[in-house]
Amino acid sequence: MSAASWDAARFAAGAGITAVEAIEGGYADFGFAAVRPPGHHAEAARAMGFCLLNNVAVTAAALVSRGSKVAVVDWDAHHGNGTQELFIGSPDVLYLSVHHAPFYPGTGRVEEVGGGLGTGTSVNIPLPAGSGGRTYRDAFARIVLPVIDQYGPDWLLVSAGYDGHAEDPLGGMKLLAGDYESMAASLGMAMDRTNTVFILEGGYNLHAIA
Repeated sequence: MSAASWDAARFAAGAGITAVEAIEGGYADFGFAAVRPPGHHAEAARAMGFCLLNNVAVTAAALVSRGSKVAVVDWDAHHGNGTQELFIGSPDVLYLSVHHAPFYPGTGRVEEVGGGLGTGTSVNIPLPAGSGGRTYRDAFARIVLPVIDQYGPDWLLVSAGYDGHAEDPLGGMKLLAGDYESMAASLGMAMDRTNTVFILEGGYNLHAIA
């Protein structure tokens, strides 16, 4: 952390809502929030894994407060424990994560499916180290996209981490830029090319992120 980290975190936490407002105002069809610090590890009262505030969760909660159903797709190499935990009992937020396992933070098992009224709204797809585009596309085709279609969200938020890139020093996966393009395109089509906001999570190779 530095002296400016808290201000940066507050701007990052509000960026998703700004993107939603731009889409609703007719200024854009999609949103991408290129923000740091990331957010998906942050819990309600605990910072974790470079994350101070949970940017995706703030946006999702704002949408739910207005009566919207929200789906969150997390393709960061790490499981978004914070996002899952914040909505573990909510039927209004569907959380789907495709992630490297076993890996930090140690959550995201298949058996973690939510609880109470939110039972079935957490969907975890753990993948082994070294998984690449073919494995991710298969997971999207067989699980992610059908579940989104079944749930019928009003908004889709993407925890868009790029630490699964083959050149990333931390993620341990083998994705390439074209694989991210394929995943993003499939999600956009699932939402009829609107009401979709991508929010940057991890990614620690600047060349790969660019």
